[in-house]
Formats: sequence, structure tokens, C-alpha cells
Amino acid sequence: MPEIENYDVLIVGGGKAGKTLAADVGRTNNCVALVERGLIGGTCVNVGCIPSKTLVQVAMVAELTARAGEFGISIGSRSVSMAGVLAHKRAVVGGYVEFNRRNLTNALGDRFILGEARFVAPRTIKVVPANGGPERLLQGNKVFINLGARPAIPAIRGIETANPLTSDSALELDALPEHLLILGGGYIGVELGQIFRRLGSRVTIFQRVAHLLPQEDEDVSEAVESIFKEDGISIELNAVVSLVEGRSGAKVRLHINRPDGERIFEGTHLLVATGRTPMTRGIGLEMAGVYLDPNGFIKVNDRLETTEAGTWAMGDCTGSPQHTHVALDDYRIVKVNIFEGGDRRTSDRLIPHTVFIDPELGRIGLSEKEALGSGLHVKVATMPASAIPRARTLTETRGFLKAIVDAQSGQILGFAMLGAHAGEVTSVVQMAMLGKLPFTALRDGILSHPTMAEGLNYLFNSFRPPSSEGRSPHQQH
Repeated sequence: MPEIENYDVLIVGGGKAGKTLAADVGRTNNCVALVERGLIGGTCVNVGCIPSKTLVQVAMVAELTARAGEFGISIGSRSVSMAGVLAHKRAVVGGYVEFNRRNLTNALGDRFILGEARFVAPRTIKVVPANGGPERLLQGNKVFINLGARPAIPAIRGIETANPLTSDSALELDALPEHLLILGGGYIGVELGQIFRRLGSRVTIFQRVAHLLPQEDEDVSEAVESIFKEDGISIELNAVVSLVEGRSGAKVRLHINRPDGERIFEGTHLLVATGRTPMTRGIGLEMAGVYLDPNGFIKVNDRLETTEAGTWAMGDCTGSPQHTHVALDDYRIVKVNIFEGGDRRTSDRLIPHTVFIDPELGRIGLSEKEALGSGLHVKVATMPASAIPRARTLTETRGFLKAIVDAQSGQILGFAMLGAHAGEVTSVVQMAMLGKLPFTALRDGILSHPTMAEGLNYLFNSFRPPSSEGRSPHQQH
């Protein structure tokens, strides 16, 4: 048995929360060690946000190139080299990986450890180093778990032998799929679907329920579906896959059950985008006194404390919204609470969502259905994105803006936008909501012209001053 190495702070997993905490606390007088399996920088840098949004930009360039004639520009023949696309993506990712490696090495030195970790007791892990060195036994006074998540493969007959693509492996394709079949119409499915369609693949998305992006209001989902159909993406709704035949990359067949009967669809590649599952199994958490919920997520309270004293969990493995900006806020919560004597909680935060399709979808706060479901008395305003001058100069007028406001106080309860630069505009509304400003602040604020954010002047001008009028759960809308 190796001799126990003791640390003030021991971090298992180097995703956004773990690596940021390690680099930050590691520069103090605390003795900090970080153990990472191999994805330096975590999911976001390697197989998540950075590579996927790099491909979003590549796909946008391909789309604008195809539309060059609309702008009075003549170009030669258009072709896509997936080998070139892959090289560009790898260069971007490689730069971020190296940045993270340098940052962690500078902060921790040889206490940044690459290897497989397994809990053998509370706050104690055994590590098998990636370099083949002897096993190590590490113990922390304070332990932070940041295990991340991986693509989930649904229990469908034949799917394992079909060797489907996932959101990880799809980012490594060096040849363009002729016809890509996508299971799942959530964030990942719609982003990758539009990327590959714009690069030249035929794309069909299969969604088990009645709409893409089912967490959104129905009018938002329907607008996305309309844009996708306009862009040549086939959408099969209320489609349940009962059997998969063949092999992805050659020929694959899906047997689909729908309300109108069974149909069979054929394609060359199959991509599974049906969510992500936490990487919490087989790592000895039961030995650490850390309990999981029925879905495998680590049980935490709103201070991110686990069921074991002196042990916290952060990021995707806790069941919180699986976004990098949420993981970063997890780091802030534990840092403030544990190292600065604060009392921040996950229940206090306002989380924005952006879907990086084109045009983008951004949302903050409550959707209309959530507000009405909560029994709130609200006013709702919508306006087309085409009403914003900047949308016309960008030649992207599709989509709309939607605001939900408390009918009595005038406080902004929620906002959604499907349109150019929607993620950035959503941040403007978020700042108003964090400042608890009434909608009139955005209605009357001087916003630069011509910007997409200027549309907030027009949208919030649709509301009258706060009054007793407004939608309630019992009103027609």
C-alpha cells in the first residue's frame, strides 16, 4: 500500500469548475492537488462548447458562401473539405488544451496529476497515473468532485451494434455523412443537425415528443422547426425508434413508431443526441460516503455539499443544467462559501440558455408556460425579428422576440429571442433582471443604433405601464 499523501484541497476532475478552483486556490497558501483522467480543460474544451461552436462558425461561413450572390459577390465553386474542417477544429481545441495545461502546471506543478482516480474511503482516492508510474494514495481535508458527464445511449434494440456517432465522435468526422439520422431534438441535436446540413449532408431529426426543444414555449419550438424545414432539414416528430439495423458509417435503418403507424428510414450515419449521463459509476463513491440519486447524479444541497462531510460536488455530475457557465458558477459558490466565509446558493441564481443554431435562440428566466403554470399574473409581448433594423442589414430577419412581465410590478419574469445575436441580447435582459429593473428601463433606455439589442426598445414598448391587467392561468392567450 503506497504512503498517503495529504492535501488541504483535493479536486477530482478538471472540468470548468475543478480546473478554475484548482488554479485559483492553488495560488494561495493551500496545498492543492488536481487529478484529471485525461481531458485537460474538461468536456467544454475538448468535446463540448469549443469544438462544437467552432463548427457552428464553419457552417455559417459555408452558408454565407452559398448565399454570396445575394450580396452582389461572385465566387468560384463551393466545396467543403472535412479534412480541412477537422484540422481547423483541432487547432482551435489544441490551443485551448495547451492554455489549460500551462495554467494548471504553473499553479500546481507536479500536483496536477493525470491519471485514473477511485475513491477507497471518505476523502481518499487511489490514483493510477497515466504515465504508468506507481499507484498513489491521496487524501484531502476538503474534497471537490467534478466528474462531468458523457453522451447517453438509449436502450433501443440494435443500437449498440450500430456503433452510432455521439456528440463527441461526430466532432471528429473527417468525411461528410451523405445522410445523417439524428435521434434527439434537444440543444445538441439541433445544433449538430444544422451544422451538417450546412456543410452538405442530408439531415433527418427524430424527436420522441411533439416538438423540437420541448422545454421552450410552443411558439418558440414551432419557429425553430419552420426555420429548419426552410433550410432543408427533415423533422420527424412524435417518432419513437423501436429498432436500429445496420451500422453507422455504411448503411443504417431506423424503425419508427408514430401515431399514424410504423415507418422505416434509411441513412448512412446515425447520431445519438438524447442527453448526457453523469460519469459517477465505478469510481467508488459508495466508499466515499457520497450518495447518488436514481439517475446517477451526485446528491448535493444548494451549497453543493454532498452527503459526506468535507466533500463537495460541482458541474454536470450534480444534475444542474449542463452548461459551462453553470459549472463556473459552481466554482464561485464553493470558493465564496468555503474560502471566503460567504453563503451563496444554487437556488439564488438566474441561468441563461443559448442554443447556437442560426439564428440563435436565447432565453432567460421563466417561459410563458412556466409563468402561467406557477399561477402568476403576467403580460406577454412578442415582435418579429424583422422589425429590428440591424436584422435587415444582417440579412437575417427570421425569428421573434418574446417578453414575460409581471402585470402588477412591471418586473421582467422572462425573455426569449430567436434571432441574430440572440445570446448577446439575452445578456442585456439578464442584467436588467439581476438589477430588478422594471421593463420600462429597457423600454426607455438609449440603446445603440443599429444593434440587435435596440429591438428591446420596441419589444418593451408593447407593454402599457404596470396595472392590474394581464394574463392569468385562466385567461385565453
